[in-house]
Amino acid sequence: AAEVALLINVVFSVIGYFLTIKLIPSFAEHFIVANLYGRDLNKKSDKKVPEALGVICGAIFLVCMFFFIPIPIFMPLPFIQLNIYNFKEFIQFIGALLSICCMIFLGFADDVLNLKWRHKLTLPTVASLPLLMVYYTNISNTTIILPKPFRYIVGSEFDLGKLLIYNVYIIGLLYYLYMGMLAVFCTNAINILSGINGLEVGQSVIICISIILHNLVELSGPVAAYHRFSLYFMMPFLGTTLGLLRFNWYPSKVFVGDTFCYFAGMTFAVVGILGHFSKTMILFFIPQVLNFLYSTPQLFRLVPCPRHRLPKFNPETGLVGMSKARFKPSEMHILGSFIIRIAEFACVVDVKRGLGEDGQYMEINNLTLNNFLLKILGPTKEQSLTIILLCIQAVCTAAAFFIRYYVSTFFYD
Repeated sequence: AAEVALLINVVFSVIGYFLTIKLIPSFAEHFIVANLYGRDLNKKSDKKVPEALGVICGAIFLVCMFFFIPIPIFMPLPFIQLNIYNFKEFIQFIGALLSICCMIFLGFADDVLNLKWRHKLTLPTVASLPLLMVYYTNISNTTIILPKPFRYIVGSEFDLGKLLIYNVYIIGLLYYLYMGMLAVFCTNAINILSGINGLEVGQSVIICISIILHNLVELSGPVAAYHRFSLYFMMPFLGTTLGLLRFNWYPSKVFVGDTFCYFAGMTFAVVGILGHFSKTMILFFIPQVLNFLYSTPQLFRLVPCPRHRLPKFNPETGLVGMSKARFKPSEMHILGSFIIRIAEFACVVDVKRGLGEDGQYMEINNLTLNNFLLKILGPTKEQSLTIILLCIQAVCTAAAFFIRYYVSTFFYD
């Protein structure tokens, strides 16, 4: 029955792909009429490009999942009374889709209302609450497997939920805080590694394929049910996202908006948490983690951060180069000034001082992985930069599998 359910899920994924490539062109003009459009700053053309088309991709994904839900729930039991296991799986489906649906709605609201960064950190936290409640009521497992060097001290397993501090299960609560932070990280990590055609969707496709491969490997293991649950989400996500990539690849005919970044991030968080492989999930986000760490001074306003940090287009050469932020040194936080000096010494940030008529300004490249690569490679074509970044994503995925299935054997059974 499980194999049949997976096969039907693949069919729904293919349907989702064709629906996406059919509906995006149909709705693109409606978005422009509704003033939901932008202009590609890395092109000579001033053509209006419909924005926030990620909502179409997300809506088709939800429809596919809504029609699919009865298949794995009722197939083993030909529409008789649900047993406990199937009822719990049904609750997990509903909770997961509720969180994803909330994130699509909030992402679209961001595209329309242009929310501030503090809201972008708060909204994923709120949207993850249904997911965490489902985890608490259905699973409530806060046990962690300890690495071999620590087992001589506290044993092979350690239940964080049973560790009392002042008669409160503080550590168990911290485990849920960790899962909430994972949801916030996933939704924003894709959003801040963006700015060029095809990058947001392309990296999501590679991460999704990585998760599918991991799930398929684990299907023969003792936790196959969790990975099968993950596949039920990842296959339709891959289908709809590939459809979106056809229109978002260089030269982009549509922009995906924050809607898609939030939708993709929350979908990854859902399967990572309910599929019990959140640590492995983080391994698939290595480029996003590096980009986040590199961007930290600007994200936390230790260094002045412009509204747009995408690479700068040179209309004369048709190439993109580093975009830069110009400001007075006095505008930096003291910690930001220290970080920039260390980064300058390590040659990971391009810094110029004594600029402006009075020499009171300084300039640094915007702190994103895109600009860091352009610092190393020099000006390049936008499409080439996207391909390089996606190749880095693929190489990091290979490294993630090496860590997960080889390096981890030295620390875990």
